[in-house]
Amino acid sequence: MLTSKKRLDNAYKNAKVVAFDNDSKFILFSDCHRGDNSFADDFANNRNIYFHALKHYYNNGFTYCEVGDGDELWENLYFKSIFEAHKNVYLLMQLFYKQNRLHMIWGNHDMVYNNPNYVKKNLSTYFDEKTGENVELFKDIQYHEGIILKHKNTNQEVFLTHGHQADWWNYLFWKWSRFMVRILWKPLNVMGIADPTSPAKNYKELIKVERRTKKWIIENNNLITVVGHTHRPRFPEPGDIAFFNDGSCVHPRSITGIEIENGEICLIKWQIDTNDDGVLQIFRDVLEGPKKLIDYKTN
Repeated sequence: MLTSKKRLDNAYKNAKVVAFDNDSKFILFSDCHRGDNSFADDFANNRNIYFHALKHYYNNGFTYCEVGDGDELWENLYFKSIFEAHKNVYLLMQLFYKQNRLHMIWGNHDMVYNNPNYVKKNLSTYFDEKTGENVELFKDIQYHEGIILKHKNTNQEVFLTHGHQADWWNYLFWKWSRFMVRILWKPLNVMGIADPTSPAKNYKELIKVERRTKKWIIENNNLITVVGHTHRPRFPEPGDIAFFNDGSCVHPRSITGIEIENGEICLIKWQIDTNDDGVLQIFRDVLEGPKKLIDYKTN
């Protein structure tokens, strides 16, 4: 049985390499858990915030990297029901994709995307009720276990992966976890009872997953590594273990993510708040940073 180290090694070894420089702009979101707009759909509460934020990034020339668990395919059997619930989101993501500004990573809740045939069958087209025909959605899209952002000038690397490689239960036994979620935890989730196998809802598991990931980072020359999975935002100072977590898009009334721009990295939050006139608006706040990526580089 592969250890978490070997699983992370494999994700890094087989990662897609994306070249960038200080003019490049990236937004990293993970753990959207887009569902079917039912009471169990945690994404539905924040979909307006997410859509507004993603539109901002599209209009401002960012590349979108989704770091796993974008679609909730444990609670939901079919992508079709998720697409129909959040069609506007997918059509916006399609705009990124058509301009080669979309990079996708699979996590444990959408691990079926590690099968290219499943991706091709489900994500290539969608049925347009107006025309009565299948219309192109994400033709030839590929999902990856990891992505390496590699700086053209400094050769510095930023490794993106979902992070469930350090969570043996949700990596090796994801099909069993999916079965339990569909049969047991989805109905209980509607009643407000959390799934204890999820590190996002089990603090002891969260600490174990983070500890294993940090150990791997140290063993790999303090490689900047951005994960999701635990839903807990992490942003280290230069000189500390370069372990970043972009949080999730299912926080109560807010979403968090990581921006990379001008050769700098920062942790951001989008939320609904009132302006001085009492009008509800969606605001972007910088929680941590920006810090220069080069300051995390080790020899």
